[in-house]
Amino acid sequence: MLAAESRLTAVAPAPSEPLAGWKHILEAADPFLRQVATRLEAQTREFDPEMAAYAQYALGVQGKQLRSLLVSLSAESVGQLNESHLTAAVIIEMVHLATLVHDDVIDEADLRRGRPTSAANWGNEIAVLLGDCLFAQALKLAASFPTPEVCRAVAAATNTVCAGEILQSQSRGNFEVTREHYFKVITMKTAELFALSCNLGAYLGQADPAQREFLQKYGKSLGTAYQLYDDCLDLLGSELIAGKTLGADLAEGKMTLPVLVARDRASAPDLELLRQWLRNWNPAFLPGLLKVLHKYDALSESRTVIQIYLTAAREAAVALPVSEGQTALLGLTHFLAEQTEALGVVY
Repeated sequence: MLAAESRLTAVAPAPSEPLAGWKHILEAADPFLRQVATRLEAQTREFDPEMAAYAQYALGVQGKQLRSLLVSLSAESVGQLNESHLTAAVIIEMVHLATLVHDDVIDEADLRRGRPTSAANWGNEIAVLLGDCLFAQALKLAASFPTPEVCRAVAAATNTVCAGEILQSQSRGNFEVTREHYFKVITMKTAELFALSCNLGAYLGQADPAQREFLQKYGKSLGTAYQLYDDCLDLLGSELIAGKTLGADLAEGKMTLPVLVARDRASAPDLELLRQWLRNWNPAFLPGLLKVLHKYDALSESRTVIQIYLTAAREAAVALPVSEGQTALLGLTHFLAEQTEALGVVY
């Protein structure tokens, strides 16, 4: 899935790091995030009255609003927040929520954050069209800016996200999918909206071209690390933290990094075992799969890859002016690094 906000639990940063912790970052951004939520809810009045209830339901599944948070922090890292940042955050959240509506149709998901999906409530036909309406409304808002730059960026990012979904759908159940393909899908499906959030936060904050480039790189690197973490959490976390049945990605035919690592290192007998498990996934296979992942050190390599992307995000943030926004951006990378190190402690 594209989103994993509700799956993070706060871990205090190391005392040696003078960085804002997750709780502090959220508290500082709370006024902005509340305004985004209020304005997003108000968008339901822009729809035909007979479908407003559908839109209200779809727009009511907001998680931690990470993309809105990145708009805010990016703006504060180069200047100050302004009214346009609220609109940009609403646009990006709407695009994100539209992708979730479509994801749930594709995945045949019954629940999203503990409640029935739009597709489960009203069927696939309405859910698909509802997602389309959310995309269209987001682009309508983007077109309200006096410059076409915002609309162009939102449209391009939306195109990339949808193309990433197509590529992932094409590779479902493909045991031979390459790592290159896997990372391409992650970059397109998840990292693209993180990058857009940082890009628009910078652009609307009057950042210079170099700062805007650094922030876009930060968003893409953080978004990639975040999706990798979420993919690992699906196998190596706990159901309480993950907020879903573990192994859900495999049940949907999605190969993720820990499995790819084990597949590429496995002996012939273990390779055949993996192939059989993944061909007809059953949650009862998870303990055996975890043993194979542990045998081939898949968690360690996955952690290393995540840390590489977090380092890239940190390097981009360090190039920005010293500010509370920059400190928070750095804090996010350290927080996710600690969450990553906490994965797999059960074995």
